[in-house]
Amino acid sequence: MERGGGTRQRRNPVLVRPNAAKRHLHQHQANVADKKVPAPNYFGVEAFLVLACLTVSLLILPLVLPPLPPPPSLLLLLPVCLLILLMVLAFMPTDVRSMATSYL
Repeated sequence: MERGGGTRQRRNPVLVRPNAAKRHLHQHQANVADKKVPAPNYFGVEAFLVLACLTVSLLILPLVLPPLPPPPSLLLLLPVCLLILLMVLAFMPTDVRSMATSYL
């Protein structure tokens, strides 16, 4: 018997009416949709300052520094050799049978 002499029905917190649950979910989705979500910032203030300093240094340093002597000729062949290697690898035929393995 409960205090107060009255009979009250206890509500089971686990059992919720389906319509009430759907209504609550709909209201929650509407509240989430109404909130303004800020667009993601790809560059923060620090990154912007670093990029600005890098840009200024690339513009100013060539005017301030003295001209450098040309590099040795063997060092100039390095990018050419890398380009040739990448071209050979790009057009080299591959064995498709060894690559096409399915784990399904």
